[in-house]
Amino acid sequence: MKITQDANKAILKELNPEHKVRIALDAMGGDYGPSVVVEGALLAAAEYGQSVELVLVGNSRMIDSECERHKLGTPPFEIMHTTETVGMSENAIRAYRTKKNSSLTVSLDLQKKGKVSATVSAGHTGAVMTHSLFLLGRLSGVHRPAIAVVLPTEKDKVVVVDVGANPDCKAHHMYQFGVMGSVYASVIHAKKNPKVGLLSIGEESSKGNELTLDTHKLFTKSNLNFNGNIEGRDILTGKCDVVVCDGFVGNVILKFAESVGGFIRSQTKRQVGKNLISNLGALLIRPAMRRVREKMDYAEYGGAPLLGIDGICIVCHGGSSAKAIKNAIGVAAVMAADKLNLKIKKHLEANGNLSNGATKDGKQTSIDQADHQMDSINEG
Repeated sequence: MKITQDANKAILKELNPEHKVRIALDAMGGDYGPSVVVEGALLAAAEYGQSVELVLVGNSRMIDSECERHKLGTPPFEIMHTTETVGMSENAIRAYRTKKNSSLTVSLDLQKKGKVSATVSAGHTGAVMTHSLFLLGRLSGVHRPAIAVVLPTEKDKVVVVDVGANPDCKAHHMYQFGVMGSVYASVIHAKKNPKVGLLSIGEESSKGNELTLDTHKLFTKSNLNFNGNIEGRDILTGKCDVVVCDGFVGNVILKFAESVGGFIRSQTKRQVGKNLISNLGALLIRPAMRRVREKMDYAEYGGAPLLGIDGICIVCHGGSSAKAIKNAIGVAAVMAADKLNLKIKKHLEANGNLSNGATKDGKQTSIDQADHQMDSINEG
């Protein structure tokens, strides 16, 4: 399992079967619904064995149909029937208010009631974040939950946070993003003391807008392994393990990154077909290109965690493959097994004076607060 590395595979293997990690899957989320989720669940069951127990939530008739297609006698997961689905283009707030029996609502409600430890969904990001805020609430001490994404680098991987939940931030929000991203990198990527970088327009501490300057001061005072400002060109070099930015900038980075793979593939095909020598060269480098493609494949990185939620929720790409679903399940299991949220709370408490404005009661989230935070999230 590439996403968790050897250290995290060991965590899964060492779990006591009597205390296995139980995870709810939103079987109706994403572009392909149960067809991909069921296959991903089967891959997860085969790879993680008795360490993980899965509950597929959605239309039981459709899930059963997929089980029959895979010629399953008794599926290696539980099925919980629901009657409603949150569409990929549906208004998140309206869906929360009106669809109480949706697969997404029931999946998260299972976690709220303590019946599962985590939730995985390929539904649209706005709906997953909104439902998570209302049903699970914010983690105690966290003011703004954020979305993190993992990108490949020349050295290993980098966690970028926030990538869309908070377009307008204050310095203490950004500080908390750094804490949450650092803990996530230490748990999922087995980084002992992750290097944290602040995205700016120059490496000097005097460069940047007011938000960047104020955030830099907080990071300098913190106990994080702060590596100073970094520029956009540094993200993929592996200079840092965690890159912190506001949600507006982060979402631009994410959408640009998503376009790079397709651009490289199209340009390669265009150049390869020009002459015989190019075709011969393409045959020689095909194995290397395959490895590059795998490294850039979002399916390898297990979805985007919603950090700062009082629970564990992974949002997968709407067009996720079965492998992406399987890897997201693995990430969720490791987060639960290694008690990621408890570690975030401890880090925030250790530097409580740097989190001015953070809520003491993480459970209170109003419709208006969530609506404001969700306005900027890509509904797809």
